[in-house]
Amino acid sequence: MKPKVESKKTRDAEIILDRMAGHSSELRRLTEEARVNAAVAQLIYDARNRAGLSQAELAERIGTRQSVISRLEDADYEGHSLGMLQRIAAALGQCIEIRFLRPTKVAHARRPQSAILQSVN
Repeated sequence: MKPKVESKKTRDAEIILDRMAGHSSELRRLTEEARVNAAVAQLIYDARNRAGLSQAELAERIGTRQSVISRLEDADYEGHSLGMLQRIAAALGQCIEIRFLRPTKVAHARRPQSAILQSVN
């Protein structure tokens, strides 16, 4: 019988998901897509709140409905488009910056196609 190898306990969701995916490239791809979708939703939410706008007010500024903004701020939503993100950024007096970067941290080294998403004030 193999001795049980005990791993360090963690509450870091990325580490937990990484362990669960193991060597499955498909699970890693799906996990990364979910992480990016959640990060984009959080960026929209944060930018809107910093601007002091409700979902309805942002929707009015970009010519859509509040339900669309709600959907865009949902971590499970997979339909973010660059065009819509540009409309939101313009309505908030901001712009979008997209860059291709080489992974520099060990955590990102296993995910060469990962996006680094951050809000810049």
